[in-house]
Amino acid sequence: MKKVIETVYSPCYGKVENIFVSQGSYVYEWEKLIVVHTTDNKKVEIEAGVSGHVVSIEVTKNQSVSNETVLIQLQDDLLITGSD
Repeated sequence: MKKVIETVYSPCYGKVENIFVSQGSYVYEWEKLIVVHTTDNKKVEIEAGVSGHVVSIEVTKNQSVSNETVLIQLQDDLLITGSD
């Protein structure tokens, strides 16, 4: 079966406030992965766009991120769900 790696990017500037997953863990589509505290004092929840396994976490807690910073790499399990 073909491997499909999905890259999750930061949509904003700020600091990583919390990371809810670990490398190798399984995540479901729309599951919360990371919370970023933005430079304008908002909290942005970053969710998984696909279900699958966490291949790598590219950031650490309290790390500054910019728009388009790579946060996480997910291996898509290619399963069709009710929300696809």
